[in-house]
Amino acid sequence: MDRLLPTPDAIGVYTFPDDLATAHRTHQEQLARRRNHGDKTIIEITAPYDGQPYLIEQRHPAGHPVVVIEPHHDDLALSASGLFLTQTRPLTVVTVFSRSATAHASVRAQHPGEESISRLRAAESTQALRPLHGNQRWLGYHDAEAPYQPYEADLLDQVVADLEPALAELGDWREAELLAPAAVTRHPDHLLVHDAARRLGCRWFWEDSAFWQTYSLSSDDQHLFAARVGDTLVAEVVDITDVLLDKLTLLHLYASQLQPLSAMYRPIRHAWTVAQSVHGTSRDLFAERFYRMAPR
Repeated sequence: MDRLLPTPDAIGVYTFPDDLATAHRTHQEQLARRRNHGDKTIIEITAPYDGQPYLIEQRHPAGHPVVVIEPHHDDLALSASGLFLTQTRPLTVVTVFSRSATAHASVRAQHPGEESISRLRAAESTQALRPLHGNQRWLGYHDAEAPYQPYEADLLDQVVADLEPALAELGDWREAELLAPAAVTRHPDHLLVHDAARRLGCRWFWEDSAFWQTYSLSSDDQHLFAARVGDTLVAEVVDITDVLLDKLTLLHLYASQLQPLSAMYRPIRHAWTVAQSVHGTSRDLFAERFYRMAPR
């Protein structure tokens, strides 16, 4: 790499958010110089909430297509976008709970009501998928509201019934690889989408514990996840160090959900923690964790 990344170790734990912001600004300046020198692979994307422009390198998909089934508009970006920045494949993202009134209070003041916030969150995903050449599909379900309760079985049946024709519109989607959340979090929308994806034959899942407000979750969440999956899932770790600052750029696009913006250091810190879980890992590496169905 031609840039130094901060690490939230014994010293950096105090300075990591500010150091990460500084590293990201430096990265943006480097991309601006490349674009000014005629590099046409550098494109500009804009955060819909605050209108802030960012630069990022355009990726070129190759290989086997992937269909992602995500609960909400920001879930792929938070937990698994580093993989697709590193290994860009033909990508379609199906968002199940695409209607929402969920946003920070400062955002709701400017975008009152479900329609406005839903439109804003959809626009955020549109921008985030541009450098990945990703396609979008929305199912139009409303996200769960706190206090959370277990999802209803009838809702799971309905989501599966709606996913099947939505996927059929993509052509021969069974030739694609499905990816969905592992439901490490107890959020009912994540649990439902995980179960729906399994019904459709999904065998590949991302670790959805990178949310800034529940960073690293709690020990009981981790215990309950381990109890649910038993030995059915096998973990794998993907190095995202070289694209870390580009992932941070994508997170900036979801400003409606990441307020204050300094809070987005937490998913990045989680990526550092994931990398450190691998024996012998260098202290300056970052990673995302995925799970595969164990062979039977």
